[in-house]
Amino acid sequence: MGRMETITKQSPQGANNVCPAPPPLPGAATNFRQKRLFMMNNGSAITGNSCVSTATRDMWDSLFDGGYRADVTIKSNNGGIIYAHANVLGMASPVLRGMLIQAKGFGQKGSISIHGVPEDAVRVFIRFLYSSCYEKEEMKEFVLPLLVLSHSFVVPQLKRVCEQQLEHGLLTLENVVDVFQLSLLFDAPRLTLISHRMILRNFKVVSATEGWKAMKKSHPALEKELVKSMIDEENMKKEKIKRSNERKIYLELCEAMEALVHICRDGCRTIGPRDKHFKEEQKPCNYRACKGLELLIRHFAGCKLRVPGGCIHCKRMWQLLELHSRLCADSSSCKVPLCRNFKEKIRKQSKKDEIKWKILVKKILRIKRIGGGAPFSVYLNSISSRQRKSRLLRS
Repeated sequence: MGRMETITKQSPQGANNVCPAPPPLPGAATNFRQKRLFMMNNGSAITGNSCVSTATRDMWDSLFDGGYRADVTIKSNNGGIIYAHANVLGMASPVLRGMLIQAKGFGQKGSISIHGVPEDAVRVFIRFLYSSCYEKEEMKEFVLPLLVLSHSFVVPQLKRVCEQQLEHGLLTLENVVDVFQLSLLFDAPRLTLISHRMILRNFKVVSATEGWKAMKKSHPALEKELVKSMIDEENMKKEKIKRSNERKIYLELCEAMEALVHICRDGCRTIGPRDKHFKEEQKPCNYRACKGLELLIRHFAGCKLRVPGGCIHCKRMWQLLELHSRLCADSSSCKVPLCRNFKEKIRKQSKKDEIKWKILVKKILRIKRIGGGAPFSVYLNSISSRQRKSRLLRS
């Protein structure tokens, strides 16, 4: 049986904005609208306003178990009979109320039938109508029949309990297909989403269960929809990985462009412009791409097959230089080698090659903006403006 803890609150009263001394705590019987914390048999807590005691719920359970003055017989599977009270059933479920009225009209007063679920599940269901209580093991065994009964007889409290229990532990790989189908029929969108996600995450295991095989025979269209959603999910994962890899490449190109300008303008480690004097105690820079670019530039400077296509490393260097020229805002004052030459070459390129480069430049600039940095054009313009100012100061 459940337990109930009573929590009472009383607002202080006073006059003329003077806070009086707090009154003594009221007794348990002085407030008939007490705040309660009702611990159900499964351990879950439900808060609300009630003055119902544990003894009252015990009395309702005893009324159901003993069948005192029961005026309704409920017939279930295998000839089982459960005794109940028409007033309780009618107040708890509008469907049961209608069934009792209909049975009275057909001359079968006090007799209704509930078939299609185990007899013990019907007994747990009727007991819940009396005291809103259930045993943990009974819920674990009959959660799906209880979900069916709660929806069929319009008992929203029990339906919510079943949904919560399935969400927090009773949903398994064996019953997830059945739960998914029931949630679609019983208008339980959250349960539909949760079960659908579990099916997609464990598709290989779930598709080998008896529930899947039964669904394939009875609802082939639904089985096809699930397979299609699984394929869509896989495609989405592949597309996400592809976009992630592309983003990584564009980020590396961003760093390479910044490092290239840094090397050609300021110098780094042991490489830089001709007028740069390097110190032995010079600290390493913050550009991660500098080390790789340094090796690539040294190779490019000494390679005998420096023509495009002759050497794979030199080809990559040519591509980096051309990409820089497309990002550079002022080639006249830029210190990166061949920047102006590539600007002139761009005008003579075919339309097809020009479109490819424009797409690449657009994506790099977009990554740069997403990363929170200034676009390359602004970045390089600021460099050029500083260089012009320094020249004016020298002159």
